[in-house]
Amino acid sequence: MTKITVAKGDGIGPEIMDATLKIILAAGAEIEIEEITVGESVYLAGNAAGISSESWDIIRRNKIFLKAPITTPQGGGYKSLNVTTRKFLGLYSNVRPCTSLHPYVSTKHPDMDIVIIRENEEDLYAGIEHQQTDEVVQCLKLISRPGCEKIVRYAFEYARQQGRKKVTCFTKDNIMKQTDGLFHRVFDEIAKEYPEIENEHWIIDIGAAKMADTPEIFDVLVMPNLYGDVLSDVAAQIAGSVGLAGSANIGEECAMFEAIHGSAPRRAGQNMANPSGLLQGAVMMLNHIGQTKVAERVQNAWLKTIEDGTHTYDIFKDKVSKVKVGTKEFADAVISNLGKKPDLLKEVSYANNAALVLPTYQRKPKQDKELVGVDLFVHWDGSNPDELAEIIKRVDGNEVDLKMITNRGIKVWPNGFKETFCTDHWRCRFQSKSGSIANKAFIAGLLDNCLREDIDVIKTENLYTFNGKQGFSLGQGQ
Repeated sequence: MTKITVAKGDGIGPEIMDATLKIILAAGAEIEIEEITVGESVYLAGNAAGISSESWDIIRRNKIFLKAPITTPQGGGYKSLNVTTRKFLGLYSNVRPCTSLHPYVSTKHPDMDIVIIRENEEDLYAGIEHQQTDEVVQCLKLISRPGCEKIVRYAFEYARQQGRKKVTCFTKDNIMKQTDGLFHRVFDEIAKEYPEIENEHWIIDIGAAKMADTPEIFDVLVMPNLYGDVLSDVAAQIAGSVGLAGSANIGEECAMFEAIHGSAPRRAGQNMANPSGLLQGAVMMLNHIGQTKVAERVQNAWLKTIEDGTHTYDIFKDKVSKVKVGTKEFADAVISNLGKKPDLLKEVSYANNAALVLPTYQRKPKQDKELVGVDLFVHWDGSNPDELAEIIKRVDGNEVDLKMITNRGIKVWPNGFKETFCTDHWRCRFQSKSGSIANKAFIAGLLDNCLREDIDVIKTENLYTFNGKQGFSLGQGQ
């Protein structure tokens, strides 16, 4: 018996959760349910997080969280509970299977059967943003080696557990050579440990186009957070419907399972909502906690129900569907099909799957880190880079020289183009005259000189090498 935390959520949440629990309990799920209240009512009671400390304690104690969609009130500074939960509980892996149910659910891709595994904690979703000048704001893209290793290893272990044949990595490392470059490098390193699984890498733009056009050439896809967020919704939609997709959020200690759709308050209380998305999340939960035979019974019964043409309004289609049913009736139909298997749709088999066990991340040996320069970011309202260079050269120290000025990443000095449009945000790169620099005191000297010359420095970034390898990007055109 496994104790799980359940939140029925808002809008259609209570209806689809009741239907989902009824199905999995009828199938023999050995679970004990501890219910908590999260979402709109908690937000509106004055808790900006949408969850109480007592509920956090319950989730952390039980480790397994099955959550229906919630409503986050508009305005008022309310934070997304989904994002908060993923980060607080270290749920680093988001898993979204996207499979065609052709011909019963409309799709242009009848052979689609992919799983998108998305890094869930970092990337641009760190949410670190600043306005730096009148014209420029920034968002920091943070990619860590532990984050890359954990998600890439999860993708290969998942593929091995599920009997899948290929793992594909999507990045944009032709442009973001440090951040996406690290993700790609880690992918290549870990792929070598799984010689029985094919691996490949695609640049995200052409990869996304290919996925939208020919998804059947892919199997398991792994990618950083932002790309995964966008493409997992695209994949669910082109497979048939976002409303049919479930999601698992997996961490080293805890896991959360949910539908990927929202709370749909306009449909609440009408016995219309399709519980399939949350049911798919529950099937993933049952697999995660080792109740694979129950998961298999539920999934095959659900496929049989879809195949029988027993459909809720959202997927009902003349000449394909047989009967239009409500939420409760759909749940009853799935229960009546327990023990049956689909005839045309591909039946699933989970019972022989070994548990997915991932090693804890082991920190790598410390690298030889050397300081070789600094980037000073400057707010300057002029438009002539040569003029700015003459001003900035006044602050050169004994150890460094001004080597380059960029604007929005494009080199504008030396030898810039007059056609390049410039904002009021300039990166001025100082690099060592003789290699490595003994300490950071020179930076304080540069900043002191900038203060004397009335140069508005808004940010600094130190330039390092690691084991002799450059740890910073060149300017575009450098």
